Amino acid sequence: MEASWIYGLVGGALLGGGSLLAAASSGKIPGLSGVFEKAVFPVGDASWRWLFLGGLVAGAALLFALSGHAAVYAPVAPLWIHALAGLLVGFGTRLGGGCTSGHGVCGLGLGAFDSLVATLVFMAAGILTVLLLG
Repeated sequence: MEASWIYGLVGGALLGGGSLLAAASSGKIPGLSGVFEKAVFPVGDASWRWLFLGGLVAGAALLFALSGHAAVYAPVAPLWIHALAGLLVGFGTRLGGGCTSGHGVCGLGLGAFDSLVATLVFMAAGILTVLLLG
């Protein structure tokens, strides 16, 4: 029997460690929506943001290329639905002042109350979506 909880533990440690490393080296909270926004609409130096985003895409591409499990994540809906979902997520992250990585990983780690509230709302919306559509 496979201990699947180990994947969550290792993934969480990598997310937390990567966020800590990014924050320590840049002095900024590496929430993805904020990183993306300031890469597209630069405020100051945008080069590290493009490297950060490129690393995320390259890391995922490498994992999918080396893993036999990539087919599990094949899209099941038409491309326009994914595009619409992405736009809605982008709108929601700006409305909420950040995304799950900014609030859930970095903000909670810093003890920010607004990040706790945002993370609870993200989780409730996700659970509700799965219950309604899943």
